[in-house]
Amino acid sequence: MRRRDFLRTVGVGASTFVLPARLQAKQGPAKRPNILFIFADDQTFEGVRALGNDEVQTPNLDRLVRSGVTFTHAYNQGSWSGAVCIASRCMLNTGRFLWHARKVYDTAEQERTAGRLWSEYMKRAGYDTYMTGKWHLKANAQKAFKVAKDVRPGMPNQTPQGYNRPIEGKPDPWKPWDPKFGGYWKGGKHWSEVVGDDAVEFLGQAARSDAPFFMYLAFNAPHDPRQSPKEYVDKYPLDRVKVPGNFLPEYPYKDAIGCGEKLRDERLAPFPRTPYAVKVNRQEYYAIITHMDAQVGRILDALEKSGKAGDTYIFFSADHGLAVGHHGLMGKQNQYDHSVRVPLMVRGPGVPKDKRIDAAVYLQDIMPSTLELAGVSRPEHVRFKSLMPLIDGRSDRSYDAIYGAYLDLQRMVTKDAHKLILYPKAKKARLYNLKDDPAEMKDLADSPESKPVMRKLFAALLRLRQETGDRLDLKGIYPDLLTK
Repeated sequence: MRRRDFLRTVGVGASTFVLPARLQAKQGPAKRPNILFIFADDQTFEGVRALGNDEVQTPNLDRLVRSGVTFTHAYNQGSWSGAVCIASRCMLNTGRFLWHARKVYDTAEQERTAGRLWSEYMKRAGYDTYMTGKWHLKANAQKAFKVAKDVRPGMPNQTPQGYNRPIEGKPDPWKPWDPKFGGYWKGGKHWSEVVGDDAVEFLGQAARSDAPFFMYLAFNAPHDPRQSPKEYVDKYPLDRVKVPGNFLPEYPYKDAIGCGEKLRDERLAPFPRTPYAVKVNRQEYYAIITHMDAQVGRILDALEKSGKAGDTYIFFSADHGLAVGHHGLMGKQNQYDHSVRVPLMVRGPGVPKDKRIDAAVYLQDIMPSTLELAGVSRPEHVRFKSLMPLIDGRSDRSYDAIYGAYLDLQRMVTKDAHKLILYPKAKKARLYNLKDDPAEMKDLADSPESKPVMRKLFAALLRLRQETGDRLDLKGIYPDLLTK
């Protein structure tokens, strides 16, 4: 088949390859930009220094912030599993909203063979595809990408010593730099460094090819066990690590929302929470982020060395956030911003420098963004939306409201600077004004004056319930929130 015929129409269903006019004018009809996707695991939106957290050291992520666009309100839709990363990555690679993605999670290999995974679309658009790191889909990564190395499981192994710690006044049985605990040290080299090595190798290969490349570089960091070399932990003396302002010894609804002592993530620190335990966990969290950031720097330097930087779009994000002591919680299985919001930076040809966009988006919007850049018409089943219209100024909003869910135990909607969180098992509602109370410390739900806002948000949540395939009957649980 001739190349122009291949590029005219190929693929599953109605997937059509048409290079966007913005790229045709700049690069010619056959030129596609390179795509470099860097993905962290468990990194909250607060985990980048340039975005306002002067505690954490991230000089290379700061480079991305300064040289591109940052979406300050990027969200994950939630999860049908305690392993929130499973749902996040399934949505990312299939383009489907949460509960529709759940339907294809167990048959992801069939999705791959049918050509409906992100990497398959990029391959058919003429891209050399590379992958390393965390995959966590039930699809064959070796077949999904032209080259896949060091494909990792959901998380490095944790050990009994890594839980219920530290306890003030007692010796800590676990150290993040000690290789005897395995985890990131299993195999002899820290897994983040392996991702950096693989990425540098891939970029060396790409430098010798005329084909555009799509790189999927997925760190396990900063997921626990939060391990890094001692020199990185030493960057964060404990007396300089702050306890979050919304710290609680215990979240009052933890059991009803599935975040009690039975949840693995929550067992990482002792109950009730103590300022000391939270500070140590945050010290180790910051350290592994900074260690990962050093690998991101190696990747950015290798891209410059390859000579391909000028034709490459870089997307950086994480699959979800993490509490690490906020609200008395340690994990990501909650609907507070520290756990549902992530960093999202985009750098590339024509992308403004050091610009913030506050419009609410989903991190999974990265997938259709790259399809647009590759000239691939968005397939019908892909419900997430390209970020490029927001970056180009063609649009100022992608979504009217943002949806969130965790199992059948939590629901959330964010709209017009307000957030409504519902706990169906406890029949509890919580309301926050995110503009006046970004740390989500003042629950307004019991105020009579808040009822009109709550009903408006509930109506939006019911609409999103249909769009996402959510079958939980919220009307029967919250009849008082129905619009009168």
